[in-house]
Amino acid sequence: MKQESEVPLTGWRARAHEIIFESDTPAGKTFDVVLILAILSSIVVVSLESVQSISERHGPLLVRAEWVFTALFTIEYVLRLSCVGRPARYARSFFGLVDLMAIVPTYVSLFVPGTQALIVIRTLRILRVFRVLKLAGYVRESEELLRALYASRKKIEVFVSAVLMLVVIFGALMYLIEGPEHGFTSIPRGIYWAIVTMTTVGYGDIAPQTPLGQAVSAFIMILGYGIIAVPTGIVTAQLTRGRNLEEFPISGQACPSCGNGGHESDAVYCRLCGARM
Repeated sequence: MKQESEVPLTGWRARAHEIIFESDTPAGKTFDVVLILAILSSIVVVSLESVQSISERHGPLLVRAEWVFTALFTIEYVLRLSCVGRPARYARSFFGLVDLMAIVPTYVSLFVPGTQALIVIRTLRILRVFRVLKLAGYVRESEELLRALYASRKKIEVFVSAVLMLVVIFGALMYLIEGPEHGFTSIPRGIYWAIVTMTTVGYGDIAPQTPLGQAVSAFIMILGYGIIAVPTGIVTAQLTRGRNLEEFPISGQACPSCGNGGHESDAVYCRLCGARM
């Protein structure tokens, strides 16, 4: 497979990269703050447009405002692709896809009415606030949590399988004990009740009426509290093991090639694409 060639950043592209992708400079921080405010404002516009009374009175104004935001975000997306050494790699990255999905719904709504509601995906772009507020260290914390979840996946799968078997058993048992006259009209209906009860949600739309059914219900409720603690303990134990790894401070510098952030302060090469920082 042919590897995408990297275009060196010089002139306005280097300056644009520093402003758009990095938050260590005043200009970069200002750009990110303005971007986040624009994202929040566009989400407010879309939300107001979904309110019928407001839409009837100010519909045309809200539509024009949304198109202004979409035009600005489109220009920003093009600039992001223009000021990285490997545009295709950035376009396929998480934030690259989020940036694209932030503008696509408005254009699609020209042909498929109603899809503009998907614009709320722009909320994902607010994740950039971590860079602006010097909270890039949370990038490492989130990666540590994902690693712990992945390492615990087998135990969690066994746990979920056991819970599914329990709700099926208890659902069938309550169907036999209570019967249709008390709302348990079928085994699936009983399974639904068992899930609601075991998770301690307790909607109350179905409730056991017989003493035996109430006793079983009380047992399931107590069991539910213990079940909730199990996956928490599994992941916590895995996180504790991961704490043995040495941590390094994270810088706000972004890769000039692919735009990836979250690098250690002494990083020389990008941890994603290998380009020199």
